[in-house]
Amino acid sequence: MLRFGVVVFPGSNCDHDCYYAIKHFVSDKVEFIWHKSDKINELDCIVLPGGFSYGDYLRTGAIARFSPVIEQVKRFARQGKLVIGICNGFQILLESGLLPGAMLRNRSLRFVCKYVSLKAVNTSIPFTCEISKNDILKIPVAHGEGNYYIDPQGFEELKKNNQIVFRYCDAQGNIDDASNPNGSVYNIAGICSKEGNVLGMMPHPERCCDARLGSLDGLAVFQSILKSLTLSH
Repeated sequence: MLRFGVVVFPGSNCDHDCYYAIKHFVSDKVEFIWHKSDKINELDCIVLPGGFSYGDYLRTGAIARFSPVIEQVKRFARQGKLVIGICNGFQILLESGLLPGAMLRNRSLRFVCKYVSLKAVNTSIPFTCEISKNDILKIPVAHGEGNYYIDPQGFEELKKNNQIVFRYCDAQGNIDDASNPNGSVYNIAGICSKEGNVLGMMPHPERCCDARLGSLDGLAVFQSILKSLTLSH
């Protein structure tokens, strides 16, 4: 049975959402991992959930990167195992150096909470293998600092290594400034590591795995993880 772990930081508020989505739609072998843990059980995938770790008193994710568990997450990622960071989890991946770039305040300087459309532009990694290229997903965002930034050299590296996974678009799949909810460079909504085993995304797939929530599109991400892990075992 595939085993998942959801890290819990002080201020996490999507940890139970992720736990629920995994337990009911992916695997019943899921556990919480406390931020002070200096070792983790044998797992197949680690989730860094959304929320406001340590109250976001500095930059988002800047304090969480020093949690003891992050060294375990880094070691886990270096072994080629799967790590997904969602919203605040993405911010923590950036601050800890597991993914390149940084997050800025939304260009509107306001918190954005709504459904958005995403285009899947890299479907060759474990998190998107059940998604067809250029598929449009309806997934909600909820963040105040989701404006992804990377310098020009780093941006060229992202493109060269096919690390851009999701881009904001409109319902018809058009990628333009009007469909960018936060000002992210190149409408970037999610990126992966060079190896493809670490994914960071601002939208919340765990919030749209149940039809009662208005969309089932988030299931595609979790079903991709399930398929890739099943094939690798």
